[in-house]
Amino acid sequence: MPTVSSAPAQAAAKIQRLVSPGGIEAWFVQDATVPLIAIKYAFSGGASQDPAGKPGVGNLVADLLDEGSGNLDSKTYHERLDRRAIKLGFSATRDHFRGSLRMLKDNKDEAYDLLRMALTSARFEPADVERIRAHVISTLRRESTNPSSLAYRKFLEVAFGDHPYGRPDTGTLDSVPKIEIADLKDYGRRILAKDTLRIVVVGDVDPDTLGKLLDKTFGTLPAKAELTPIPDVVAAKPPQRAFIPLDVPQTVVTFGGPGINRHDPDFMAADVVNHILAGGMSSRLFNEVRKKRGLAYSISEALLWMDHSALFIGNTGTRAGETVDAVETEIRRIAEEGPTQKELDEAKSYLKGSQVLALDTSSNLAQTLLQYQLDKLPIDYIEKRNTIVDAVTLDDTRRVAKKLWGDGLLTVIVGRDPQAAAQPTAATPKSN
Repeated sequence: MPTVSSAPAQAAAKIQRLVSPGGIEAWFVQDATVPLIAIKYAFSGGASQDPAGKPGVGNLVADLLDEGSGNLDSKTYHERLDRRAIKLGFSATRDHFRGSLRMLKDNKDEAYDLLRMALTSARFEPADVERIRAHVISTLRRESTNPSSLAYRKFLEVAFGDHPYGRPDTGTLDSVPKIEIADLKDYGRRILAKDTLRIVVVGDVDPDTLGKLLDKTFGTLPAKAELTPIPDVVAAKPPQRAFIPLDVPQTVVTFGGPGINRHDPDFMAADVVNHILAGGMSSRLFNEVRKKRGLAYSISEALLWMDHSALFIGNTGTRAGETVDAVETEIRRIAEEGPTQKELDEAKSYLKGSQVLALDTSSNLAQTLLQYQLDKLPIDYIEKRNTIVDAVTLDDTRRVAKKLWGDGLLTVIVGRDPQAAAQPTAATPKSN
């Protein structure tokens, strides 16, 4: 029998902590509204665990796990997925190797068995490896002339240098051809282990049945991962600017700087004030760059937190010189003055309301709860979140705005405009 304990209810969803008979733990929301089951899970590791000199190993493993396993070749494996309308996928993010599985309730046994096979007995047949490798290389070639891809890669290089976060997680045109099947098998052996596994299941399944499925699926994985330690790192200090010449119709600008770690006491204040700066069509950056000046069709910026660092990072496509000036001016203004009380009240209202809309499907709820697990938040965080948002004060947002944006920006510009390569002027330094 699995053991189950409950967190307070969020709407109709009761989040339970389930431990299978074999000791596999999951957060579980039982929901019989529709006969579907969604599972999201992650192992610690991700692209940061790629071997030195071979970025892209984790990404290639993610692309290959469903290309045949056990006694099933790639064609047969995919036919079984398709026959039962089973949706299965894998990805390697900076810090985690993630997976998802979605199926009709009646197909759960076959779906979980196919997942077990992928995780424990992937074949990595040479023909499949070369086919997927060719696809990855083709994508990398396209990205080598894509201004947004070039700007993002250069930004990470400027921000993190030779730290693993500075490497492209999908690899490079130099590294991907060098990856060997032994590298793929070794990555899977080191990363896919029970001690770092986090699981969320949402859907029409009872706890006893789920406990047995979890044991069958994950129970034979190694007990402990073999992870290479990754040091904490602070992104390079602004202001800095890099320019990549490229003959394209529209210049792309990626900008950002050091962010706020997820467990920093100021994180929620940062989330609120960042929404005021860049949260959609009512934000300051959208108003200044799009509405008032018509310099760009869109502009976005977000907080990005990882296990060992944090950033704020934004992007726009535009007439570079004018837009960079407008962005820097607006960011300097919010750093020096902070938001208004009206902006704060509206941001809080939006962030509280958007939480409900973000949990509208079983897959979205599972994804949100998995992120809470990875962020080491409590199982009842959904219940606590709006109270934490409400507790943010105007003084909090002004202090955090200065902390985030007081030094200015790291900026990468890709396009035709050499004037954009001029060095930026430092913003007002942050006070200690």
